[in-house]
Amino acid sequence: MDLEPKKFIIDWDKFGRLVDKLSTEILNAYKGQIDTVIGIARGGIPMSMVVADRLGAELDFIRVKSYKGIGIKIEPKVVSDICIDLQNKKVLIIDDLSDQGDTFNFTINYINKKYKPKKINTAALFIKPWSKFKPDVYLESIDKWVVFPWELKEFNILENAGIV
Repeated sequence: MDLEPKKFIIDWDKFGRLVDKLSTEILNAYKGQIDTVIGIARGGIPMSMVVADRLGAELDFIRVKSYKGIGIKIEPKVVSDICIDLQNKKVLIIDDLSDQGDTFNFTINYINKKYKPKKINTAALFIKPWSKFKPDVYLESIDKWVVFPWELKEFNILENAGIV
């Protein structure tokens, strides 16, 4: 019996297409309505850069740690904070996916309490069917373990494919 979860492996080409599609959906939903895009590091960084550019919005990042290893959850905590003023701004928070939803919920509460933005919206490429948090914009629900292009070494995919 194979206990390892099924993986959905995304290379850089597929990632680019997905981010382009998400960016278009966000642009259609929020054009002119977002002042600042906040990427949740690490997965939200590449997407937030593209979306901020498309929206002509300010960009910053927050690093929230929710795992201490593959599949080992911990209480979310801020490891690296936002540098810009968000007070009274319309903010879009982006991450790669919403698994349980804890990181999104924590980040929204943290930003609301500390920075007092006017409004917060959210976006992600994927959500898990069991997620307690559903971003305002996302592409699809997926029950596989998503492996992004910046995680290939971490999951030994490069070695197994003979790339390294």
